[in-house]
Amino acid sequence: MPDRFITQPALADLAGVPARSRWIRSGSLRLHALDYGDGTGGERVPMLLLPGITSPAVTMDFVARRLTDLVRPIVPDIRGRGFSDDGDGYSLEAYAEDTEAWVTGLGLQGPVIAGHSMGARIAAVTAVRAKVAVRGTVLVDPPMSGPGRDPYPTTLPAFLGQLEQAVRGTDADEVAEAWPRWPRREQELRAHWLSSCGEEALRATHHGFETEDFFDWWPSVPTPTALLYGEDSPVVTPAGVEEATERHPQARLAGIADAGHMVFWDNPGAALDALREALAAMLA
Repeated sequence: MPDRFITQPALADLAGVPARSRWIRSGSLRLHALDYGDGTGGERVPMLLLPGITSPAVTMDFVARRLTDLVRPIVPDIRGRGFSDDGDGYSLEAYAEDTEAWVTGLGLQGPVIAGHSMGARIAAVTAVRAKVAVRGTVLVDPPMSGPGRDPYPTTLPAFLGQLEQAVRGTDADEVAEAWPRWPRREQELRAHWLSSCGEEALRATHHGFETEDFFDWWPSVPTPTALLYGEDSPVVTPAGVEEATERHPQARLAGIADAGHMVFWDNPGAALDALREALAAMLA
């Protein structure tokens, strides 16, 4: 499969995004993010919003812009995606090192770290490592697969098939065949930006879903922390909710009705309301 790339239609998507590009280094890697602060120095509490396995930063724009009255959202292109460099590793701790680099590189004071799917796992590990001061975490439908557990429900061939479509050239109609519930704008962004995701990043991250256990970290995540999940999610199952509750009784868990794993895309209104509620409680 060809190297990842960003097309002119993808670049044009950025014209309507009310954020500034920010760059840092994490070791030898150059990493990019979209910063929704106003640049005046009087921004609200910073919040790193970490996307999922096939979601460059711009695909979380519709989430970030709904939060600017509460926090200063900063959405990274995770290594191997978007404008950020490919990594020399894609373990949870490697991703956490990048997150720590964002905190120190941008001088963020006590940020909230939130994430969806892969990003939720990264947020948990970053908080447990405690290399940077974190105000709190919000984990949205983190993969609970791992050694000795049920496999991640989306197979690697399924991910690679979608990536192959994007590299070949796809459109919102074709994306809608796989994700019919998504808002049209999000289908368009998926069509334009998936080709910016590296095959090795997807392969290694998916491997991590099967070999790195979320529950090795979850009980040690400092409070305050909230875990939001889709009530129809095949990733955070009822059994997973029960285990998460038992192993971290201080955490706040909340289900989002009529939503699967892609909670913000499946039910944007309810998911954003739940995230805002969790943030408001944390900031108070």
